[in-house]
This record gives sequence, structure tokens and C-alpha cells, in this order.
Amino acid sequence: MVSIKVFILGFRRGPKSQYPNQVILRIDNVVDYKEASKYIGYKVIYRDSNGNVYRGKIIRLHGRKGLVRAVFKPNLPGQAIGGVAELLS
Repeated sequence: MVSIKVFILGFRRGPKSQYPNQVILRIDNVVDYKEASKYIGYKVIYRDSNGNVYRGKIIRLHGRKGLVRAVFKPNLPGQAIGGVAELLS
């Protein structure tokens, strides 16, 4: 099984609020929303430097440039922003 890199861009945000339970991700080598829609329902795993494991699931698209939203349980810490997770089928 080949793991695909997923880059953590930040939390889902609005003008006055932030949603720490939803994270915006960019999947490696995906450039448009049609390609990204194939990954809805896939599992995502993030491991931090302490060995903690955060499991998430891609729930929907975010915009039209190939970004997706994922929900993690437990919520990702702020230190995860800018980090790399891996995508599982």
C-alpha cells in the first residue's frame, strides 16, 4: 500500500470564528476539485513528535482548487498546522 502525503494548511475559519474540529488539507499532486472528490471518505493519520496519533476522515471539498476538509478525533493541535499527514484508503 502506498501512502499519499497530505499537507495540513489550517483550521476551517470564518471572519469571526474558527472551527477546530475541521481541518483544511491539500493532497499531494491533486490540482482540481474533480480529482479531489475521489478522496472523500478516505482516512487520514497524523503523528506528532511525541508519538500521539490523530485519526481523521475526509468529509467534503473546500473550494474548487483541490483542497478538502477533514474531521479529526481528537481535534488536531495547533502545532500540526504546516505538518504532513498520510492518507489511507
